[in-house]
Amino acid sequence: MRTLRTLRWLLPIALALLLAACASGRLQSAGQVNAFDMTFDTTLDWTRTKTSRRETWTIDGVLLNRLLIYSKTKPGEDVFQRARERKSRPDGPWFRAGMRLDEMQKLIVDGLIDNEWVGVTSRDLRPHRFGSVEGIRFDVEMTDPEGLIYRGTVAAAERNGLMTLIVWVAPKEYYHDRDAAAVDAMLDGMRFK
Repeated sequence: MRTLRTLRWLLPIALALLLAACASGRLQSAGQVNAFDMTFDTTLDWTRTKTSRRETWTIDGVLLNRLLIYSKTKPGEDVFQRARERKSRPDGPWFRAGMRLDEMQKLIVDGLIDNEWVGVTSRDLRPHRFGSVEGIRFDVEMTDPEGLIYRGTVAAAERNGLMTLIVWVAPKEYYHDRDAAAVDAMLDGMRFK
């Protein structure tokens, strides 16, 4: 009985700490947004966290939706910038300059699988121009290790021999459908400076 009472007051504290951790970062209001060497127009408010070549954007917390931006991935580097190519793993998701669009799509899907996503499927591969830069867009569906199904969209382009990758995912139920049109419009209008 005493344990149950202790859990009743610990649970709200733990939940508040979790929400605070998800919300850390700086608020980005809707409008024109610059990120690295790109410009976006967004109708959504985001919370942004940034490292030197990566950003994570979220609206409701990273478990409920996340936009991941990887800027200037170098040849021989993992598409999600986790590691460099090594002789012991020549078949990893290593970026190579000059890849065909379908090769780039397969590489990104392989990178998602390496990031412990399960049952990753992609569809609707299409060439896309980000201003004057040729790239690709495609949609994904996958399951996280806990069994939650996510849907999302991917945008990628090679520019000056470096890769830019943007991945947006949200749970298939509710969150994806709520924001998909706004995120698609934002990515369709993205331009390099």
